Amino acid sequence: MSTEETPTARTDADPGVDSDIDSDVDSGVDDAIRTLLVLMPRMVGAAKRIPVPAELQSLELAPRHLSLLSHLLFDGPLTVNELAARLEVAPTTVSLMVGELSRKEILERHEDPTDRRRRIVSITDGMRPAIEGWLARGATAWRKALAPLSPSERRLFVRTLRAYETAMLESLPRTGQAAP
Repeated sequence: MSTEETPTARTDADPGVDSDIDSDVDSGVDDAIRTLLVLMPRMVGAAKRIPVPAELQSLELAPRHLSLLSHLLFDGPLTVNELAARLEVAPTTVSLMVGELSRKEILERHEDPTDRRRRIVSITDGMRPAIEGWLARGATAWRKALAPLSPSERRLFVRTLRAYETAMLESLPRTGQAAP
């Protein structure tokens, strides 16, 4: 990186307002990276500041559980196979998570009225208000951010996040190997 690419100080009165975001991103890859190096930790920090409801604190929920619960809030009751497709994992993995969350009385399974062989997974009525109050904020924030974009811009945004995730995972040392 050359000295000509030294980051400029932000002068916004509110650090959450990015009035210059378009010019930052358009001025080059390095400037976009600088913006994202500041923005990504802010996003993670904001998500972490959402308090876990008291009734859920002792349940030891992991990020994988939060994704599953978020999909059930967003899409409503689903089958194990539908959840697996949305979470991009094997149905057996989802089945194990559903079993675990069912034992904790967070989820329940019902017979599908149209196909008695299938089971429908849903959030229990007793846990729905706490989970909704906690996790619905994420979907609401994504809707607010993505709604103004065109369908092709939304696809590009999602592809970009996937490419970032892939690049990060590729940069991690494999088990038993030293870091590069």
